[in-house]
Amino acid sequence: MSAVVTNKSEIHKMQVNETTADGLVRGYEITLPAAGIADKVTEKLEAHRKDFAMKGFRKGKAPLNLMRKMFGQSVLGETMQQMVDESVRDLITEKDHRPAMTPDIKVVNEDFKEGDDLSITVSYELLPDVPAVDFSSISLEKLVVEVSEDAVSESLERLAADAVSYDTRDGAAEDKDQVTINFTGRIDGEPFDGGAAEDFPLVLGSGQFIPGFEEQLVGLTAGDKKDVEVTFPEDYGNEDLKGKAAVFETEIKEIKAPKAAEIDDELAKRFGADDLDSLKETIRERVAAEYGQATRAHLKRKLLDALDEKVEFELPPTMLDVEGKQVAHQLWHEENPDVEGHDHPEIEPTEEHMRIAKRRVMLGLLLADLGSKNEIQVGQDELRDAVMQQARQYPGQERQFFEWIQNNQQAMNEIQAPLFEDKVIDHILEQATLTEKTVTKEELEAALEALETDAV
Repeated sequence: MSAVVTNKSEIHKMQVNETTADGLVRGYEITLPAAGIADKVTEKLEAHRKDFAMKGFRKGKAPLNLMRKMFGQSVLGETMQQMVDESVRDLITEKDHRPAMTPDIKVVNEDFKEGDDLSITVSYELLPDVPAVDFSSISLEKLVVEVSEDAVSESLERLAADAVSYDTRDGAAEDKDQVTINFTGRIDGEPFDGGAAEDFPLVLGSGQFIPGFEEQLVGLTAGDKKDVEVTFPEDYGNEDLKGKAAVFETEIKEIKAPKAAEIDDELAKRFGADDLDSLKETIRERVAAEYGQATRAHLKRKLLDALDEKVEFELPPTMLDVEGKQVAHQLWHEENPDVEGHDHPEIEPTEEHMRIAKRRVMLGLLLADLGSKNEIQVGQDELRDAVMQQARQYPGQERQFFEWIQNNQQAMNEIQAPLFEDKVIDHILEQATLTEKTVTKEELEAALEALETDAV
């Protein structure tokens, strides 16, 4: 089977022969005539000559043969790349194809020289035709959790614990006390960077210091001095200190006992509320939002499970293979968290990895196709709000984050993708049959935990 895409004239026609048509896989051999390449090179040289100044000639009057001698090879390479790209685009447009991934292009005559025809092979896989789905036939149970007074009380108690204050007292230091200390650390008798401080507030039992340090301060009183002997953990962040034994000359300057905050209007004001009732209402809304996010995650997962059972269509082999390797790599690192980077043997995907990959690719293509057919888009306001939300994670650097996002399309796509997916999910849920079931917080947590047993 062959086809012809016409360029300027008959002599410039590129010859296209189909070599593969197997399922979603397509392959072609394209021949670009030498005459067309030569004319294109001449056009480019003529265009460059207009602004080129050569000694002995007026600007734009340099002889074309000298231009060709000086720049011919570089222009030839540039022209060939341009013509290859254009020919592949023309082919895909003429065939009305939707490649699943970037086409694979190879030069057939690697010994190509000026005056030869250029032959290339092009292969790619097509995006499949996604079948229509009757979403009204999907029935799902939506879990609902009511915010109890106990949940509000628990949150208030946590806030009160965070708002603990400390009052100076006499006597020996106890667990949970805040001690103010001076300390100087030494390894083999020598001080080291970051090993000393004065008037440092430390809550005993907080785990702020390396294991064994805080426990040795229990029982000391203000004015006491003690050599605290500890060993830095093998996984300590500073390479120079890992596993090293150290002695900290430590002085207790002051001891303060914790004083729990009262749950009252004053506590509410510390957290920006007018009074305790207002704080309770704010907590109730926040807890309700947290429950809502959790029930949404459960409902979305159940919907994807239902779609996975309902939909089946051919998948692009390379896309499936790439996803399978990514799944294998991701899960291997989750099972080997101590291995950083990618300096490890290649991970071969198992049948389970490929099952997960098939599900991801299938559902990804289904949601993308559905979003496209229904013209579902993420609005600029929605995208801006999402970017602002992420920018808040970098206090004081919001402007730099915005500038980085604006110049990083991949990062912008990573923010936009989940927004688009959620809008498509909402589109499906509007058509599905939903029934609500009231459950406890513990039952919701158990339902989510059950879903985690199947990594997807």
